[in-house]
Amino acid sequence: MDYEKIQFKAGLEIHQQLESHKLFCSCPSELRDDPHDILIKRKLRAVAGEEGEVDIAAEFENLKHKDFIYEGYTDSTCLVEFDEEPPHTVNQDALDTVLQICKLTNCKIVDEVQIMRKNVIDGSNTSGFQRTMLVGYDGKLETSKGIVRIDSICLEEDSARKINDKDNSVTYRLDRLGIPLIEIGTKPDIKNAEHCKETAELIGMILRSTGKVKRGLGTIRQDVNVSVKNGARVEIKGFQDLRSMPRIIEYEVERQLKGDVKQEVRKANPDGATTFLRPIPGASRMYPETDIKPIVIDKQRLDKIKLPELIDEKILRYEKEGLSSELARSFVKSGLDLEDYDYKLDKTLIASVLIEIPKDLKARYNVEYEFKEEEFRFILEALEKNKINKSAVNEIMLEISQGKKVDLGKFTQVDSNKLEEEIKKIVHENKNLTDGALMGIIMKKFSGKVDGKLVASLVAKYKK
Repeated sequence: MDYEKIQFKAGLEIHQQLESHKLFCSCPSELRDDPHDILIKRKLRAVAGEEGEVDIAAEFENLKHKDFIYEGYTDSTCLVEFDEEPPHTVNQDALDTVLQICKLTNCKIVDEVQIMRKNVIDGSNTSGFQRTMLVGYDGKLETSKGIVRIDSICLEEDSARKINDKDNSVTYRLDRLGIPLIEIGTKPDIKNAEHCKETAELIGMILRSTGKVKRGLGTIRQDVNVSVKNGARVEIKGFQDLRSMPRIIEYEVERQLKGDVKQEVRKANPDGATTFLRPIPGASRMYPETDIKPIVIDKQRLDKIKLPELIDEKILRYEKEGLSSELARSFVKSGLDLEDYDYKLDKTLIASVLIEIPKDLKARYNVEYEFKEEEFRFILEALEKNKINKSAVNEIMLEISQGKKVDLGKFTQVDSNKLEEEIKKIVHENKNLTDGALMGIIMKKFSGKVDGKLVASLVAKYKK
């Protein structure tokens, strides 16, 4: 497909939950599936925005005439979520995280954060609006196909979680409402469908590098705005994973090239096609929040914002320190940091104990066990003090996972002179065996007490 010829334009909107308490109260930001103990019912109506007009998307929802039912909990939802109390002070930790991400994406930062209300009357907000605030703008990202400009970075409250949708009513749960959410919007600088995926992956990597974002299904959402020559801007929502993004974009381009396209919001379907959701909202749905004062962002605050090492940079550093590319990626993905394990051991050995061996035990023995920090350190310290050989680690970790009390004595390393004499004897008594067969005999005899590489070198020495 010649994207340049069809005048393809695309921009991303990334929504990522932050790991903190809720944005306008101190309630926890954890999703719950246990039975609720509070239930309320509401109706919402469209109101005019700051310019005195009712937004087209709000009016579209208003015409459905649905009732909204909200489920809550006495110990984790408060009057703010029920819109029975004004919002509290903005979560400053969440705001600092957004400032950090603004710096990482080369954004200009506003002098004063003004909280705004955005009309949303599909029931996902009990108040009938979502609170949002612009924090950064005019940033940029370096990609393989050139610079992608960042249009805006906002901090906002996440919506309530939809539980079911019937003909006349929709039920929401308030556990998600108010979770801090960063919204990153790019300019339409994306060159093609694969470039869109690359840009989304880059933004995701930057967000995860902070260590301050939620992980797991549903914690990040990507929307793509697409248009072609003689088409119209269409916003696509509902990407389940980034692998499907290029295919869905290509399907949308083909749909628009057939003509008769309207500006609208569409939902991405599993088969790659899209279906109509609602009209695209306009600027008329925004107006200032009067319950919270603007927040001044001064130089003193910005100077305190420290930038983390990016995940991609950390992977490259670990590779230079000797880890394989795959092990470096697995280690960084786990959220662990090699710098936290200050042992005079090979870095690959440390990473293997922390990452590879637990995965191997799960695959070989179906071990479902979360090793504790002190258990990892127990093994690493034994290795550092030469109490055990690295070939013993798998067996020791298996015993730990089975709840057994580990006796390091039975894994004490064999004296090197004694080992060499024994290997010499075994080789001379079994001259017709292959190296592999000899290795098997020796490793079985000295189970967990000898190094495999040393054994292999001694076998080769005495087979000559």
